[in-house]
Amino acid sequence: MNLDILLAFISATTLLAFFPGPDNIYVLTQSLVNGKKYGLATVAGLISGCLVHTTLLAFGVSALIKANDYLFLGIKIFGALYLFYIAYKVFKSDGSLILGGDNAPKKSLFSLFKQGFIMNVLNPKVALFFLAFFPGFLFSNTLNTIVQFYVLGVLFMVVSFVVFSIIAILAGSISSYIIKNEKVGYIFKWLQIVVFVGLGIYILLSDK
Repeated sequence: MNLDILLAFISATTLLAFFPGPDNIYVLTQSLVNGKKYGLATVAGLISGCLVHTTLLAFGVSALIKANDYLFLGIKIFGALYLFYIAYKVFKSDGSLILGGDNAPKKSLFSLFKQGFIMNVLNPKVALFFLAFFPGFLFSNTLNTIVQFYVLGVLFMVVSFVVFSIIAILAGSISSYIIKNEKVGYIFKWLQIVVFVGLGIYILLSDK
């Protein structure tokens, strides 16, 4: 077992997690709108989805996605439609909500967990990222490849969870300073819509 390779993987994963991207923006938005506890539920959903992608990678399904243009397109369309549906639900919601207030209408923790999980699983870019990233960090000549992929997957999930949780907590703390502003609810309602639609378009336009 080569520990240097594992340390390099952890370092690379940490940098990737901090690097601004769709998941970071999504966590930031949900934490601002619903509070840090709900942001953490979103993080848990997103990270749990990585277990699915790790399993797909370990058993070769990700390779099928990469080889089959129609399968890749189908997953992209489903993922984008789901994000557009969420944007529509936000659009139909009451824009006068007050961030972080006790009387603010919030989604349940499980609802945000499920939303983050589905969003992650239906993003084929995550599966292809795992396919491109993980094989370069196989760390043992004797350990089963499937086991190694799961070890890398768990490390990726732990590091990403820590980084995204920091983002959620910081964003949730910021929301406590703006709960008195009546216009904030409308601002973040439309911010959510822009984020969800933007992520959907990003997935649709993405290539392998």
